[in-house]
Amino acid sequence: MSDADIEFFWDPICPFAWLTSRWVTDVARQREYEVDWRLICLSILNEDSDYDNFPEGYRDLHNKGRRMLRVAQAVRNQHGAAAAGDLYTAYGSTIWNPDADIRSTMGEVASDGHLAGALEMAGLSPESAAAAEDESLDNALRDSTEEALSRTGRDVGTPIITFHHNGGSTSFFGPVVSKVPPPEEAVRLWDAVVTLAEWPSFAELKRSRRDDLVFPSV
Repeated sequence: MSDADIEFFWDPICPFAWLTSRWVTDVARQREYEVDWRLICLSILNEDSDYDNFPEGYRDLHNKGRRMLRVAQAVRNQHGAAAAGDLYTAYGSTIWNPDADIRSTMGEVASDGHLAGALEMAGLSPESAAAAEDESLDNALRDSTEEALSRTGRDVGTPIITFHHNGGSTSFFGPVVSKVPPPEEAVRLWDAVVTLAEWPSFAELKRSRRDDLVFPSV
């Protein structure tokens, strides 16, 4: 178990994880929390699924996520969780850029050039982009994915967050947001989530209707 205040399991291809991660980053800054940026791979999570039941293009998106996560795993192995978090910020700011046409730029995501550029943006060697082809890194990705799912159950995705509080810990899928809360609201809303997380009998709060996604400028 991590010594950090929060463990955040992410796949860079998930827009909801990206939005929640920016909220968590703001809360961590205001509260001086430490975040352990962990990895969960949607490609591995869904490898036994029938992609005919998914929207068109999801298999390709999940495979892009796996390539990016291999690089993130290599970075985490060599430089630690904070560097992996910096790489996540670089990934997210290039993929979910509100000033770009996301659909038209998605084809370049997880390409060698995109990976090298994200690494440089994070202050890391672009040579680490070669890890995208290293299938041996899938073992660590699988272990991390299984660890995340062991905490929440298997019928979830990303983000998965583990809260460490009062000598214990609680894990949930989510929170899922369509827009990052403004800084003046971020902590108040976060405290509401933590209050629910601390109640051991609380399991789920869900609303399927969602607003359009609003990505922040980074």
